[in-house]
Amino acid sequence: MKTLSETWFADGYIDFELKKYTLLAYLQEVNTYFTENKLYPQLADVIFHYNNLVAFRENKKYLQEQFPKKFTGIQMEKLQLLYEQMIEDDELMQELEEIIHYSTGKIKTAISNGTEIYEFVEDKLTIFPVGLIPLEIHEGYFFLSEGSYRNTRVYQYRLSFFEKHDAKYRSIRTEFVDHWERNIVNTYENIKAELIRTKKNFPNPAVYSIETELTFPIDETLLPIAKRTLVRYISGNAA
Repeated sequence: MKTLSETWFADGYIDFELKKYTLLAYLQEVNTYFTENKLYPQLADVIFHYNNLVAFRENKKYLQEQFPKKFTGIQMEKLQLLYEQMIEDDELMQELEEIIHYSTGKIKTAISNGTEIYEFVEDKLTIFPVGLIPLEIHEGYFFLSEGSYRNTRVYQYRLSFFEKHDAKYRSIRTEFVDHWERNIVNTYENIKAELIRTKKNFPNPAVYSIETELTFPIDETLLPIAKRTLVRYISGNAA
């Protein structure tokens, strides 16, 4: 996949037409993936670039106060612009403004296309606990079944907390365990029992099932959306 640097709009020769075609080539490939219903990592990438452009635009006042300087990078944790000395140039600043204005509009459209797919898939997911859920729910397993529900993929998960900009967030780490073909013998409850029998480090795990009638790319779409849905589901039930 074509990629853009964090500061692609200000790298090298700053020319509207050049940056326009650089962006359009990138977005054309992104939209090709979206057409194939493959969301990740493309959706996260376009959101990242959109936020970079917005950060630059919203810090325009700071930029003007610091000129003559050259934009060299973004420290995303604090959204602070870093600069090195450059000759003051009003025409260059105008060119950057045109590039940013055009680019944010085009990237926002791509984000909208990806978000539409995301919301459609998310709406088709059903999540429920398998058996009794223990008090400790930050580690466990989830089952992911799509299409006919016959093939079930099993993942181990671990939730953790982190703080960013004075707000608390949950993150999730997952590891593929195995897959089972569901039948009369391999019910969700029996799969859970087998996990407990073979994985001694989790004698009483929290286990959830995530189902969908859709047949979408697993790694690029269903799994990332299922993970975020599970985080929200667990957070809501733990509150």
